[in-house]
Amino acid sequence: MRPVLIALLALLSCQTFSQVQQFTLDNGLKILVKEDHRAPVAVTMVWYNVGSADEPGGLTGVSHALEHLMFKGTSLYPVGMFSKTIASLGGQDNALTNNDYTAYFEKIAAQNLEMSFKLEADRMQHLLLDKDEFGREMKVIQEERRNRTDDNPQALTFERFLATAHLASPYHHPAIGWMSDLQQMNVADAKAWYDRFYTPNNATLVVIGDVDSKNVYALAKAHFGTLKAHPLIERKAQSEPPRLGKKLVEVHAHAELPMLMLGFTVPTVKTVSATDILEPYALEIIAGILDAGDSGRFSKELIRTTQVASNMDIFYNLYARYQTQFVLYGTPNQSHPIADLKQAILTELKRLQNEPLNEDELQRVKTQIIAQKTFERDSIFGQAMELGMLETVGIGWQTAEKYVDRINRVTAKDIQAVAQRYFQEKNMTEAQLIPVKTERTQ
Repeated sequence: MRPVLIALLALLSCQTFSQVQQFTLDNGLKILVKEDHRAPVAVTMVWYNVGSADEPGGLTGVSHALEHLMFKGTSLYPVGMFSKTIASLGGQDNALTNNDYTAYFEKIAAQNLEMSFKLEADRMQHLLLDKDEFGREMKVIQEERRNRTDDNPQALTFERFLATAHLASPYHHPAIGWMSDLQQMNVADAKAWYDRFYTPNNATLVVIGDVDSKNVYALAKAHFGTLKAHPLIERKAQSEPPRLGKKLVEVHAHAELPMLMLGFTVPTVKTVSATDILEPYALEIIAGILDAGDSGRFSKELIRTTQVASNMDIFYNLYARYQTQFVLYGTPNQSHPIADLKQAILTELKRLQNEPLNEDELQRVKTQIIAQKTFERDSIFGQAMELGMLETVGIGWQTAEKYVDRINRVTAKDIQAVAQRYFQEKNMTEAQLIPVKTERTQ
């Protein structure tokens, strides 16, 4: 084993999750605690097992809307007081909504942990959901959609790509929601969503930092333990039907440059069978082989050598709840059309299918991937994100401990087999951003 990899593994072992303490309150709230005494700070995260993938047609964007509304006050802490209280203690707070979850967090001095519990427990079941505040916030969200998606041709293309790529998977609509759904959403919709999903037996409390596990449990029991559990509706499994041919979507928008996206339906750790458990990790390595900075094949072959691309990126989330997309996207060099870029990408995928990977290249990419994971875990916020996300999507936080071993178990033959299995034309969705010239761009 190379000295660099040995050093990284040694550092990663310092941030192992083997010391995580797990508790469950009588009302079903899960609690994960990891002591990290390097600094007198702590991160508190409350993860709700609900995201945009749970939203039915006509109600898309409600999870994200509720994330905004969770800062609009309770009787105990009126509108604006949540963030002001955290800020007065020198802390920071925020939230995020994903396809698979909604999470809220505070970064605070460890001595102020109890205040974050008071605030989070209070808004878990005592949110006011005022009609006027709802109306004002929905205008903010609609403007957010305009700025981030409707007026952003690259984001718009990615949105249309996902809507085309997914047939049965609930990842076909955006987390922010379709504009028509946002315009017709009302406060009763948000209240019903809140009552259904914001319950302790649908949540996980994660605490990382300079804390004592037993004290965390006692504080959590005192502030969250009195909240009532709500009946949960079973989430049905969903999977994509067999692909019968490639799909193409074109987006004609006001853009300076064209863009190409090629995506393939692939498994995740959650959806793969036990016998194929290394496949998502092989896909993770493939992403590194193609797009590991200056040493990646895309950078060497497509950008520097042939100069067919001006930039290239890959998106893949091996921890998604449902089948997902392995997406390769980039912008062609001004001297090349999109067709040239597409052919160059497919050539690199064919190379993975037909040529066994060199062991030195494989080991180099594994080292880079492990290094990235090491740096992520060096942050207590990164640790809280990993634990909470794994537990919430149903994989279990213990899966984090298997990451390095599974990456190291992937062989060159595994890489080749996965490339052959999933990077097939009939399994491909293609999206093209085609610039429409305006007076501004002419």
